[in-house]
Amino acid sequence: MAAKISKTEQGLQVPDRPVIPFVIGDGIGPDIWHSAVRVFDAGVEKAYGGQRKVEWKEILAGQKAFDETGEWLPIESIDAMKEYIVSIKGPLTTPVGGGIRSLNVAIRQELDLYACVRPIEWFKGVPSPVKHPEKTDMMLFRENTEDIYAGIEFMGDSLEAKKIRDFLANELKVAYSFEFNPSIGIKPVSEEGSKRLIRAAIEYALKNKKTSLALVHKGNIMKFTEGAFKNWGYELVEEEYSDRAYTWGQWEKTKAEFNEEKANEELEEASKAGKLIVTDVIADNFLQQILLNPQNYSVIATLNLNGDYISDALAAIVGGIGIAPGGNINYKTGHAVFEATHGTAPRFANTNTMNPSSVILSGVMMFEYLGWIEAAALIKSSVAATIQSKKVTIDFYNQMDDATLLKTSEFADEIVRHIQ
Repeated sequence: MAAKISKTEQGLQVPDRPVIPFVIGDGIGPDIWHSAVRVFDAGVEKAYGGQRKVEWKEILAGQKAFDETGEWLPIESIDAMKEYIVSIKGPLTTPVGGGIRSLNVAIRQELDLYACVRPIEWFKGVPSPVKHPEKTDMMLFRENTEDIYAGIEFMGDSLEAKKIRDFLANELKVAYSFEFNPSIGIKPVSEEGSKRLIRAAIEYALKNKKTSLALVHKGNIMKFTEGAFKNWGYELVEEEYSDRAYTWGQWEKTKAEFNEEKANEELEEASKAGKLIVTDVIADNFLQQILLNPQNYSVIATLNLNGDYISDALAAIVGGIGIAPGGNINYKTGHAVFEATHGTAPRFANTNTMNPSSVILSGVMMFEYLGWIEAAALIKSSVAATIQSKKVTIDFYNQMDDATLLKTSEFADEIVRHIQ
């Protein structure tokens, strides 16, 4: 009998037939969803022999919601996401004009999904612009509710922007002329928002026995927002994880109090003891390092805007955003929305040609989150096997030699065949 997922102090309680809401998505959304759901069902059936099954419940958002209800994001859909705890969605159209700035951002803020989680992994055979994409294997934790994406900004000719400029100039005496009446954006970064995101990244790293975590920031310039993010991260480690982690901040402190040799000895001892080594790196340098030395990075925690840039850059290294999965999670409430990370590509709607891997691999993340590890592993390995056989959709076909071109649905057929 179908039942709801629930959240207790012990974690998610997942019935054998959970009800999971889905948003089919706009543009290419229906094509990739109809293919993905067949893969999901085949994976669950094979892994559990009929003992487990997902009951899919469609909810509306985006263009389909607007066409049927006159609303881009009906309250009923948000309520369902809250009630059923875990959901999955295709890409959504961003409304033109006033009102909702971004449906994706609105969903994240309504459910306080503070962690945007993006695994970055190369599948053998996937075309890549770099020589050694196999060296890139990271889990990115992007803060999801603060920073510039909070949407606090005002046009230069607005009354609100004038009030803020006047306050900054007259009350706070900032060293900026505002001569050209610029638009104003406000970048909120809080201690609580930073620490809960970094805590999620640390917990993931420790659970999965990762050796390093990097705090990526632009704190050399934005000292009280991004710099504070770094400092709060180090503070969190020293307060809550000192028995299991060691920070670059501790290394610098030891170096200042003693010498570099002593600091290096301390770092080596921490590494030998199996402690998680927590470092930080400036965002622009990190964008170089992921091309030059990606093997040096494993788990990443960063702010919202940095995370947007970094996740797309990393996705390009391992094959493009068409194969990049993502999840938006609140680890305290348990609420999670997994999603295709690419756009709606309306030009290709109803053509049955696009790669469904992003939403399929987001489903893998979802099953891992539910604790259905066997289904997740089976689906993931079957996607890998299908790509390695060079039976692929147009995006990969155009970059491979001796490949077989498949439609979206045919690509799903191949994955199902490997599953079965």
